[in-house]
Amino acid sequence: MLENLITTTTTTTASLSVTNESFALCSAVSLALGALISFTFCFKQRKSKGLILALTILPLIVQVIIMMVNGNVGTGVAVMGAFSLVRFRSVPGNAKDICGIFLAMAVGLATGSEQLILASVFTVIVCAVALAYTFSPLGNAKTSLKELHVTIPESLDYNEVFDDIFEKYTSYSELISTKTTGMGSLYKLTYDIKLKDVKDEKKMIDEIRCRNGNLEINCSKKAEDPDAL
Repeated sequence: MLENLITTTTTTTASLSVTNESFALCSAVSLALGALISFTFCFKQRKSKGLILALTILPLIVQVIIMMVNGNVGTGVAVMGAFSLVRFRSVPGNAKDICGIFLAMAVGLATGSEQLILASVFTVIVCAVALAYTFSPLGNAKTSLKELHVTIPESLDYNEVFDDIFEKYTSYSELISTKTTGMGSLYKLTYDIKLKDVKDEKKMIDEIRCRNGNLEINCSKKAEDPDAL
């Protein structure tokens, strides 16, 4: 019985051994596909070097782990225990970043199983689709909202003080927030507006300045994150 166990273990280990040539080939493919994924998901995007590096080397890391635990239950349990001790802390990522990370992990799983053609074809298809959506206008905002911050004295009624001006220069306006400042002597108002003509922004601000006593006015593009989950 002991001899059978030794023979079975030896045969399994031999069948699962990874040659230097196969490891080098799989590693090269993992790095190449990781670089392609990194380029695709960071193209025309402001991404950190950390994310670029992670997308590039993540397939290689997953590949090595899969090669180590392939068919070895004991090693697989040990690796799972080691990963359970690691707590990952990160700022929330957007949908595109998460898709890139999952793609890199999937590629690592494929190359770790020596399915190089499958990994390559899968990566090329996904990256092509991602680039097509990057260049397409799908999901882009048709109109851009602006955020208007206006400071007014407490003597003005902020509910209707600028209604006639907004009706003249904007096609959409909404009071978002009201905040007191200067020991309650001033109000800071925040509006979401959409100008009828962007060239009229200065004219609108000039009329608001006449209305609010030349106090502070700030008009800027509304910050949005359409990629957030």
